[in-house]
Amino acid sequence: MGLEAPRRLVRASRETAPAGDEWLAGLPEAAERAVAERELTVDRVQVPGGRSSLVLLVRRADGSPAVLKLAPARARPESERAALAHWGGLGAVQLLDGGPEGALLLERLHPDVSVRSLPEAKALLEAAGTLRRLWVDPPSGEDAHRFETVAERTGRQAEAMAASAEKDPDSAPLVDAALAVREELLADAPDHRLLHGTFRQSKVLGGERFPWLAVGPDPVVGECAFDLARLVRDRVEDLIAVPSGASVTRRRIKRLAESLEVDQERLRGWTLFRAVESGVRARRVGREQDADLLLEFATWL
Repeated sequence: MGLEAPRRLVRASRETAPAGDEWLAGLPEAAERAVAERELTVDRVQVPGGRSSLVLLVRRADGSPAVLKLAPARARPESERAALAHWGGLGAVQLLDGGPEGALLLERLHPDVSVRSLPEAKALLEAAGTLRRLWVDPPSGEDAHRFETVAERTGRQAEAMAASAEKDPDSAPLVDAALAVREELLADAPDHRLLHGTFRQSKVLGGERFPWLAVGPDPVVGECAFDLARLVRDRVEDLIAVPSGASVTRRRIKRLAESLEVDQERLRGWTLFRAVESGVRARRVGREQDADLLLEFATWL
């Protein structure tokens, strides 16, 4: 098959993989095995693809198109499998087959068509409508234990943020504000839903069953405002580039909160936390331009 991982995946794995992690080195063999076990034919590797998984456009034995996704254990593919099975194709890509080694066989959407290609106002409307369909009661039984809570995930992130702030005094005031708002939000969380976890415009692709379907969840259980927060900063580079970026952001928070019946202040708070967390993490791995954009955006909140 001569498979080669996209440069984006290679670069991201080098930034985030723990020492001694051999997933990337073993990826060609794992992909060959997953393809053979399912009797698939590979059309092509999806490029640029994701930062944490390999996506292959494939065909099943009957000729029908599908997607084979392979991810390391650190990307929590079993949580993704459980969430996709629970959603059952409503609002999200359909799971066709879960399997060993972090390999998922999925419905093929239109990989090069996301809502990000739409004008901003239309993109936000379509993305928000898709996200609403995903906010359901989490599963019970065995699959209930496959998901982190918002408190657990942000707890790990908070520890890393605090450690980074000690080495970067310039970011310390924003980190302190983000950590404080997290404590306030967790003290009185209003709902308990299964969330996408990493939702943004590029995670919503065109489909056949529905016009738009979500892909690539890193599911978590908690309040809806947490899930919506990442969408607020979509196209952050465009927001930063215009003098009205701060006011546009505030209007976006208000519009999204009202349309999805989420408390506006809670949405603002989680947007602040997630922007600072992403900015600090970007700086930690040397993505200085991304860090600067995200931390400047956070000052508006």
